[in-house]
Formats: sequence, structure tokens, C-alpha cells
Amino acid sequence: MAKYGEGDKRWIVEERPDGANVHNWHWAETDCLPWSKTFFTKALSNLTILDGEGNLYIKIKKVEKVDGEAYVNVRKGKIIPGYEVSVNLSWEGEAKDGEGKTLLKVEGNVEIPYIADENADEDPEVKVTVKDDGPIGKTLKEAMLAKGKPLILEKVRDYVQSMAKGGPAKDDLEAKKLAPKNSNSNSNSAGVSKEKVAEKEVKKEVKKKVKEGFKTISMTEKFNCRAKDMFEILMDENRWRGFTQSTARISKEVGGQFSIFDGSVTGTNLELQEGKLIVQRWRFGSWPDGIDSTVRLVFEEPEPGVTVIKLTHTDIPEEDRYGNATVVENTERGWRDLIFHKIRAVFGFGI
Repeated sequence: MAKYGEGDKRWIVEERPDGANVHNWHWAETDCLPWSKTFFTKALSNLTILDGEGNLYIKIKKVEKVDGEAYVNVRKGKIIPGYEVSVNLSWEGEAKDGEGKTLLKVEGNVEIPYIADENADEDPEVKVTVKDDGPIGKTLKEAMLAKGKPLILEKVRDYVQSMAKGGPAKDDLEAKKLAPKNSNSNSNSAGVSKEKVAEKEVKKEVKKKVKEGFKTISMTEKFNCRAKDMFEILMDENRWRGFTQSTARISKEVGGQFSIFDGSVTGTNLELQEGKLIVQRWRFGSWPDGIDSTVRLVFEEPEPGVTVIKLTHTDIPEEDRYGNATVVENTERGWRDLIFHKIRAVFGFGI
């Protein structure tokens, strides 16, 4: 569990060095951040926005920075992109008079603070600033917004579509699909048989690891409120921001994703019953690669105005990726102090 008020990118899935992976059927991952930097650099550097319209000349100079994380997982043949990146651009503008004489030259910045897979169907925010805020500088800034923003968003959509198709892993995937099959039926049967044996061995190994080195947290908490109120608080990103003082994005749909504590914890909604049940897959960035857990919250209302929440958090690793053996203790403390106690304090549901 992340420390209160702190966020870190603690969930980074990588190819497991200690596990078999038959033809990428189980899992495979490609780090896409270097590719993302190259993509935006090629797409947006030296991009002309205006070339004399209204005596204005504007272009994006270069991509200054691409930060965040981006990866593509391939699991059971399915492409699963994941990315949260920010992009920073520099631009320059020039205004001329009717005779072609320069009135003003300016420089500015474009920031796209959040491009994420969870918002793949939405255009991200684009912020434009200019160093000269005089009348002509403002005119150039407004022109950059009016003409430049649509072009930038078009390139962002291209990036989102490319990631959905596999990003830099696309060519690899296509090559595997087109790989020739062995024409000898006996050899093919033997190959299939070997693959099945290998898959069974992987499954046995995974089951063995699940049994060893993992713990379960169980907690029961009471609140002075209706069950539906607690359910709404835990599924509402604005209320999460309120009682944790950190950023949160929460889907209210089964299969939807969420990101809480400034992105330190991410996951997926597995089952939702309003006022009764929340089941989610939780991922912590500091955990070993390939590990996730399951959170189950059961809501009971033994009497009007009193809600009992029964928490079961399973598959919690005993150690994080750095060898610290405090994961279970920190996770339990996080639920108690950073979530349940904060809800009581902020919303007045104490008992």
C-alpha cells in the first residue's frame, strides 16, 4: 500500500525470467516507452501549424520530453496495451505585417499531461503557453490552440491506435502468425504434444508459487451510514480524491479499470453489486512482476444506518520486488489507516 499522500508507479509487468512461456501463450511483455518517445518525436517534431495564414507562422520545434510508462502485454494471444505518458513540446511563432516585416517572434510550450489507456476513447487535455503575453503573443497562442491542437490530437489518436495494435510488438506478433507449420503430421503431433506438456508444467509451477509466499488479509469494519453510501464512496473517484488527497480514476463498470493513490495502485472491476459487493483485481507497483491480488468487499446492513464491511484481500506476496518482507503489514495498515479511518474522519461515519 502506498504511503499516504505519495504516489509511485509501482506496477510494471515485465517478462518473467524464471518462467516458461510457450509461444507467448501465457504472457509476454514489450517495454514501449522508448518506442513511444520515437513515435512522438517523428510525428510532432518540425510540424508546421500555420504558414502565412493571417500573416502568422507557427510550427512545433521538437519533442522536449516523454515521461511515464508504456508497455504491451500479450496474454493467450490477446494484445493488452498499458500506458500513462505525458508529452512536452516546444513551439515557435512569428507575426508579420502586410509588407512581410516581422512584428514579433515568440516561443512557447505545449503540454499533454495525461495520455492513458483507460481514457483511450477520449481526447487528452492539451495545454499551450507562450513566453510573451502581449497582444501579438496572445494572438499567436490562440492561433496555436485553434490550429495546432487538432493536429496534435490527431497524432495522439494515431499513437493510441498503434498501441492497441501492439505498438513495437506488432511486427513480432505478425511474424509468429505467419511462421510456417511443420508439414510432417507426425512431427506436428509430437510438437503439439510437447507444447501441451510444457504448458502443464508452467501451470503446475504457477500453482506451486501461488501456494507459497502469499497471504490473505481479512478485516471487518463498521460504519454509521447506509451500505449504499459506502459503496458509492468506494466507487466514486471524486470522493476518493477527497478522503485520500491523491489522484484517482475509477470506472463504475464491470471490466472497467481504476487507478488510485496517484497511480500507485491499479486494477480492474471483476464484480459489482450496488450496496452489496465489490470484487476487484488490485495491482501494486512494488510487487514482483506478474503478481496481482483480489479484493472482495461484502456490504451488510444489520440495521438501518449501520453498515458492516467484510474485507478479504487474497494473494498478497510476502515480499516486494526489492526483498522487503513488510508487504502484508503495509497493505493491512493501508486499508485500515488510509482508507477506512479516513472515510470515517472525512464523512463522519465513525463508530
